[in-house]
Amino acid sequence: MSTETIALRPGTGLPRQGKPHGGRGRRLALTIVSKYGTLIAMAVMILIFGLGVPNGAFLSSNNLLAIVNQSALTAIIASGLTLVLVVGEMDLSIGYAASLAGILVTGLMANQGLPLPIAILATLLIGALIGTVNGLLVTKVGVNAVVATLGVGTVLIGLAYGYTAGSPIISVPTAFTNITLGRFLTIQNPIWIMIAILAVLWVILNRTPPGQRMQAVGANKNAAHLAGLRTDRAKITAFIIAGVCAATAGILLASLLGSGTVSAGDGYLLDSFAAVFLGAATLRDGDFHIIGTLVGVLVVNVGFNGLSLMGTPTFWQFVFKGGILVLAVALSTLARRYSKA
Repeated sequence: MSTETIALRPGTGLPRQGKPHGGRGRRLALTIVSKYGTLIAMAVMILIFGLGVPNGAFLSSNNLLAIVNQSALTAIIASGLTLVLVVGEMDLSIGYAASLAGILVTGLMANQGLPLPIAILATLLIGALIGTVNGLLVTKVGVNAVVATLGVGTVLIGLAYGYTAGSPIISVPTAFTNITLGRFLTIQNPIWIMIAILAVLWVILNRTPPGQRMQAVGANKNAAHLAGLRTDRAKITAFIIAGVCAATAGILLASLLGSGTVSAGDGYLLDSFAAVFLGAATLRDGDFHIIGTLVGVLVVNVGFNGLSLMGTPTFWQFVFKGGILVLAVALSTLARRYSKA
């Protein structure tokens, strides 16, 4: 005759209620998806495109290097956005700032006759000024970040049209186009520039007091304020860095195109947000970080490249772009939820 042992809840004499069958396994599966789903998705895409694209063109070294090169400008602008999101704010002006930067750097050379280094430096300073305006509006004036940066971005569109009358600026020196067309150790210059910028921002965010303050502000603004941290300064610094990164991407884009065009950088806004949110669901519990952002950018560009090589109609690329953004936010939300569970 067998007996059944019933576990009792301490001090109550009542049976202990266990977790639903399979709950632990379900939680583990969702945790894995939330932290490693981005890497899994990239591996699946590489496998599909590797098998689906004829003649192994997708997995060729030239194409893989091209994907990284195509990712460089998005990674630069997205890395600046990462810092803004780390402090708990948003920046919807980055794409428009990149477009304006491309116009300014080419215009300063073609119209004002400034030397290349001076034109680049002046454009970077304008990017920092845009970030400063965003930061002051959000912290000192108290305007919601979405409204403030969207308004600033709209102003930038107007300034770009006012400066160019809607016409591209095409008279640029060869030295300017060589910035992105040149190579070092057989690798395109934009890749090296991306590596340098991401490395600097990683160090700033993880190994310096300003970066630690940014993370503290993003984790709990009130606690950071009570601890004596200058929360406004941390946010303004993040916006300034985002503005400089956007200007850098705009300069490189103008160099790549050989001209300054009013709306050239606008499309980087959605791509950057998708990449940063995908990155937040990579190796971390929903936290924004530089390495994750790079992974997110690569996922987006692997998808674009593979769809293009497979001859997929253009409208599917827009479907992919919108879908990947929704998926990115969902994965990031899952990561945060299960990190707190």
